[in-house]
Amino acid sequence: MADEVFEAELFEEDLSDERRERVQLNGAMGSTLVIIVLFLVLGATIGVPEDMMGANSGVTSHWLPPVEDRTGKMYDDSDVFSRVSWNGANWSVAEVQSVYVAVPEITLADGGAGAAGGAEVHLGLWLPNIEGCDYTIEPIPEECQVPVIAEIGPYYDDGDVDALTPANRLGRFLIENFVPHGYGVAQVSVFGTGESNHCMDLMGHDEQAGIKAAVDWLGSQPWSNGKVGAIGKSYDGSTPWNAAASGSKYLSTIVPMSGLIGVHELMWRNGSMEARGAIMHNGVYGSFGLDGDLEDAQNGCEGYMEGYYAGLAAYATGDDLSWTGSDYWEERYFLDRAMELYNGSIYIIHGMQDWNVDPHMAFPTHQIAIDNGFEVKGLYGQWMHDYPDRPEGHDGGIGFPWSLRWDWADDLLEWFDYYLRDMGPKPRLIAEIQDDLGGWRVEGTYPPLDTYWKEMTLDECEVVSGSSLVTSTSETVLDCGTVEEDLRIIGMPTIHLTASISPTCIPPMCSGHLFVDMRRGSDDSHLGHAVMDLRFADGGKDGNVLFPGETVLAKMEFFGMDVVLEAGDNLILVITQTARDYVPSAASTLPVTVSLDAQSTLSLSTVDRTCDDLFLPPMQDEYPQCSDE
Repeated sequence: MADEVFEAELFEEDLSDERRERVQLNGAMGSTLVIIVLFLVLGATIGVPEDMMGANSGVTSHWLPPVEDRTGKMYDDSDVFSRVSWNGANWSVAEVQSVYVAVPEITLADGGAGAAGGAEVHLGLWLPNIEGCDYTIEPIPEECQVPVIAEIGPYYDDGDVDALTPANRLGRFLIENFVPHGYGVAQVSVFGTGESNHCMDLMGHDEQAGIKAAVDWLGSQPWSNGKVGAIGKSYDGSTPWNAAASGSKYLSTIVPMSGLIGVHELMWRNGSMEARGAIMHNGVYGSFGLDGDLEDAQNGCEGYMEGYYAGLAAYATGDDLSWTGSDYWEERYFLDRAMELYNGSIYIIHGMQDWNVDPHMAFPTHQIAIDNGFEVKGLYGQWMHDYPDRPEGHDGGIGFPWSLRWDWADDLLEWFDYYLRDMGPKPRLIAEIQDDLGGWRVEGTYPPLDTYWKEMTLDECEVVSGSSLVTSTSETVLDCGTVEEDLRIIGMPTIHLTASISPTCIPPMCSGHLFVDMRRGSDDSHLGHAVMDLRFADGGKDGNVLFPGETVLAKMEFFGMDVVLEAGDNLILVITQTARDYVPSAASTLPVTVSLDAQSTLSLSTVDRTCDDLFLPPMQDEYPQCSDE
């Protein structure tokens, strides 16, 4: 009953003056006509008739206002996640089904269940109870066929609920919001996790085969309309990319949230490794595999065993080991194959403050996908490794409370309706981006097309402390001056440092390591960072052999950022050998001498925006920085 009252309030609020006048006019023509006109008007406003009449009904208005016009909308914030603003046809949720999908692509050569026999992935499936529809009787009428939203990952029954229980991670959000709108929802366990057998192949080809089998099954059932969407966060945000790389004809859209475009890309940046890189594969995910039980025979796969040394070897060398003939890391890079084989839409969601899966997974991926002809939307807020709508994950963080997007479920419904049901207006293919002061704006793409560069040489900066010699215990602080007007630094700025490695190193153990932290002078807060192993001075995955005392130009690129340095504040650079969770390899621990003069340059990618360019999300107060404008 409460939902019904809430829904009615939304309907009344959304009626324009013109529509109210129309209703009053028709009221004079008779009560029956009033009812008819009201039904159509409300349908045009909130989408109910469109849901009932289909995409070609002639209705041009849309139930969901543009993001810039939602300030006054109210949402149910009583749960830990957002709710759609209307409940669709209010179909109930059928009892969960337990499904095992055979994966015949896994053969003897793959080991594990390929050798033991019967490789299969497990999923839990929820379908809507649509009046007049019986999924057990074929042929199933077209009006009873539904698309499926799949959340695919390793955590069902391993640190979370089993796949047959709605997960607080994402499953409950999907089931409660979208099944009443006529969607199926599947919770799929990747190989070696939950009730799926075979080995935990950590995003390798075996895992991809299992994901493809699950997507193919969901898209080919008699009750399916043939369209599947993949969504998830973190590891579960990598599986949509992995699904896209599989080339399944049923995959129609992906929504990777804080997702990986590749495993090496997660833990290495310009040859520099995160501390977890050497052990993550089997130190973290090894618990899913060889743990001394009877299932170990199914887990003895090539990819699983290779993971025990691939991380350590990559740590020692900094690269992807391709020179050894190993394809371990190449196999776990999805983006290029997705661009080649996938034929659907992409909705990227990423936290700008995410230190778990850094934003470089989203930038420049957003533009790369556009350049390859894909329809792409992005949502980039100042949260960390979390969802756009979880108060607990946002509370006290940068951009809070404006980072909370209670309208996110509505945006997903609009997206899924169009790409999975061929219903409703086409979503705007935009990037919604939030800066570190909290302000949200819409860009056509990200970084914006009107980006321009401000360049300076480091001799324009004052050395506050430290020197040109950077060691494992030193810190060189540069004050690069006071900005005269607000400076919006966006995208991926660069710093090119002329650096000389130690003359005492012994090849091939000759390199160095640099970490540059960009900070706000007024409060010393972090704005962005760049990191590099000097063997990878030109960027990429191919390093060079260096020699004692050799000088290189380290072409460092900052991770994706959108920050505002307000007028009167100072831009600070802190140069260290390492920081945060980055660990130099054994070859990169000796001191480095950097040029702090005109040989080294800082290039800031900037864009001009004002408060007039910002929109205020629903259920939020005015931005403080805009209160006087």
